[in-house]
Amino acid sequence: MNQASPLGFKTLINLSSFAAAPRSLGVGRFVPSRGKVMGSKRRSFSTSSSIDDQNIDKKPKGVIDNNNPISDKPLLKNFKDDPGKIEAMTVQQLRTALRSAGVPAKGSKRDLVSALQCYLAKEIDGGSSFLADKQDPSNYDESISIRMEAGSIEDQVQDVNTISKVSRVQRSRRTLNQMQIKGETVEVDTKIVTIEQKLSVKTGRASGRKPSQTKRKVSSDVDSKDVSAENGVTLTVNQSEPWTIFAHKKPQKGWIAYNPRIMRPPPPMGNPKFVKVLSWNVNGLRALLKLEGFSALQLAERENFDVLCLQETKLQEKDVKSIKQSLIEGYENSFWTCSNSKLGYAGTAIISRIKPLSVRYGLGKSDHDSEGRVVTAEFDSFYLLSVYVPNSGDGLRRLTYRITEWDPALSNYIKELEKSKPVILTGDLNCAHEEIDIYNPAGNKRSAGFTIEERQSFGTNFLSRGFVDTFRKQHPGAVGYTYWGYRHGVRKTNKGWRLDYFLVSEAIADDVHDSYILPDVMGSDHCPIGLTLKV
Repeated sequence: MNQASPLGFKTLINLSSFAAAPRSLGVGRFVPSRGKVMGSKRRSFSTSSSIDDQNIDKKPKGVIDNNNPISDKPLLKNFKDDPGKIEAMTVQQLRTALRSAGVPAKGSKRDLVSALQCYLAKEIDGGSSFLADKQDPSNYDESISIRMEAGSIEDQVQDVNTISKVSRVQRSRRTLNQMQIKGETVEVDTKIVTIEQKLSVKTGRASGRKPSQTKRKVSSDVDSKDVSAENGVTLTVNQSEPWTIFAHKKPQKGWIAYNPRIMRPPPPMGNPKFVKVLSWNVNGLRALLKLEGFSALQLAERENFDVLCLQETKLQEKDVKSIKQSLIEGYENSFWTCSNSKLGYAGTAIISRIKPLSVRYGLGKSDHDSEGRVVTAEFDSFYLLSVYVPNSGDGLRRLTYRITEWDPALSNYIKELEKSKPVILTGDLNCAHEEIDIYNPAGNKRSAGFTIEERQSFGTNFLSRGFVDTFRKQHPGAVGYTYWGYRHGVRKTNKGWRLDYFLVSEAIADDVHDSYILPDVMGSDHCPIGLTLKV
C-alpha cells in the first residue's frame, strides 16, 4: 500500500482500484473500489465474495431424484392414470404426496399442485407429460429464455426480451433458492448469480392459470431480487453491481432500478458550454482520504467535474489549511465552512476549477450558522449552494426546529438569491421525499428523514416555490438511492434512501443534460451525485 499524506488529495492510495478511464462527460463501466477503512468508525463495502468456489459438478441439494421411480410410491402411482385427482386434493394431501416423493412441499396450493404435476411429468414416459397434452399452447403469452448452470441442472426456455449472460453460479452453504418456471419447480443452492444486465422476462399461463398468477419470487439472501410486473416478472440478480437490484417493499407499476451504466445520456454533442457539478456527503473527509482503495485524483479524472460540493466534512478550522495545500492540480479554488458549536461535526465545502465571482457562508442568521452547513458560490450564470440540512435526530428531537425554522430560512435565502440569477441547491437534504425514494416506506413513517412533516416541508419550501428535483424529473420511475446505513450491510442488497439532491430554479430546469447517481463510488454511507448543465 502506498503511503498517503493524512489529509492530501494528491498522494492517495491504490490508484489502480478505479478501472474506468478518464473521460469528459461519458459514462464508463463502474468498478467499485475495494478496501479497508482506517478510520475508527468507518467501514468499507466490498462487492467481492468471500465464499470459496464449490464443485459445481455436484448435484445441488433438493433437486428431484429421477432415480426414484413412481411405481415405488403407491400414493403417487394413483395419479398416473388419472392426473385430474391432483386438483381435488387438499393442501395436506398434496404435501404428503410430495414428501413421499422426496420433493419439497412448500408454498400455496397452486405451488403444490404445480410441483406434483411437474414431478409426474418427469416420471411418466421418461419425462413426457400428460400436461403437454392437456394444456393449450396458446396459454403461454411468451416463452422465457434463461440459461443457468448449477451442477447437473440446466433449465432452458426461450425468447428473452434482453438476453444477458449468467457469468457465475456458486453453491452456498446457507441459501436454498427456489425458482419456478412454467410450472416447473427446480431448487438450486446458489451463492452468486452475476447477470450483466436486467432480464425482462414475461411468463405466460401455466396449468390454466392467469398470467398475473404465474409470478414467482426468486429469493436469495445474497444480492438477488425480483420485481413483479404486470403479466410477468422482471428479474434482476447481480452482486457486482448491487445498485441494479430493484429493492423496494412497496413497488409500483413502471418503477425500475436506476442503473447509471445504461440510463445516463451520451455526452453533449457539438460545442455547447456545459458545467459539471458533483456533490457528495463524505461522512468525514479525513477518514475518506485515508481509505485504502479510494483516490480523489482518479475520481476527478474519471468524472472530469468542474465543481465538487462536499457535505459532512467533519473538519475543524485547523484542518482546512492542510487540505487546501494538497488539492488536486486545477482545483485551487476551495471554500470551507466548519462547525463552531460542535467540533468535528457537519461542515460543507465547494472545490472548483472555475473561480467564482463571490462566496458566502451560512444563511446570514446566527441561529442557523454555527454548524457550518451552507456554502454559496456565485458564478456567471447561477448561484451554487452546498448544503447539509440538519437531521431531525434520534427521537425526532430536532424535527420542530427543522420544519419550522431551518427549512423556511433556507427557502427564503435561495428565493432571495434567485432574484438576481438562477440557483442550484445541492447536498444531503436529509429527506426522502416520496415513497419511491426509500426502500421501506411503511417501516420508516416516524424515522428522521421520512416523516410526513419533513416530506411536506420539503414540498412546501422547495418544490412548491419553483425548484425542480432534477433526478426525479429525468427519471420519474427510477428507484435510485444515495444513502445506505452502515448497519446490516444493506448497501450490498440496495436497501437505501435517496437523501441527496440537485434542486434547480425552474428557469434552468430544461437546461439540465443529466442528473445522475454514482452508486459505485465507495468510502461513505452516501454516494456522489452529479449534474451536467448547459450554461
